[in-house]
Amino acid sequence: MDLLTTLTGFPNAAPLTGLDQAWTWSLGPVLHFAGAVTADGNRLLQTNQRGRHDEDLARAVLAFARQREQRLIGEGRPLAAVPGFSAAGYDFDAVAATAPEVHGHHKTQNPDLTAVTYIVFPAFATEVCGRESLEEAQARYQKMLSPSEIGRDAVPFLKMSYDNPRTGGGSANDGRALAYPWTLRQEIPQLEGSPGGFVEWENRVGEVWRVAWDQGWVLSGAEGERWGMSLDDVLDFAERTLLLS
Repeated sequence: MDLLTTLTGFPNAAPLTGLDQAWTWSLGPVLHFAGAVTADGNRLLQTNQRGRHDEDLARAVLAFARQREQRLIGEGRPLAAVPGFSAAGYDFDAVAATAPEVHGHHKTQNPDLTAVTYIVFPAFATEVCGRESLEEAQARYQKMLSPSEIGRDAVPFLKMSYDNPRTGGGSANDGRALAYPWTLRQEIPQLEGSPGGFVEWENRVGEVWRVAWDQGWVLSGAEGERWGMSLDDVLDFAERTLLLS
């Protein structure tokens, strides 16, 4: 497949100013795309924007990804991220990349292109752990991160499980599963007055923490147990564990 020929055939295709072998295209006023060919000419780094559009940001993402393509797409991970990115007007501090089996773009009209396309997007270092399974990477990309929304907030990586005998709430899965940070903030306070209940969570660097209620808050993890903490202390601690990058 001649990638450059393919790119020039997209709707409203035009060269991306300031970046060699890169093009932009769009579908109506809402969906905007940009792509750059990798150094070997055999793969496409593509970034998508929905609604709000910023070509400068797209160019910066593609340039950053092209310079670090081995780390982003050369190690066979379904989802990877490289920190150190910055763009004026944005808080993003990383660029992430998803493998073809994660994103599935182009599979209806050009499945051969799908196989060589890697979607790259501006991200936050807290969002990707690099150990995601294929299913977890798909869930993060397709449901949790809204990667084409350039005005989005960070969604730090989190896996958790919980059980609360008092409320009857609990996770349906065996072991820890992906969750939104708001779920952690919501479930920890519900443990008060519920002996035997717990909330357990894992952050992006693989640390596992557990909080329970035993006439007070009990926090346990790699550093042992902590007693005598207030609820605000526990919530603040949990928040900090998710912000490690």
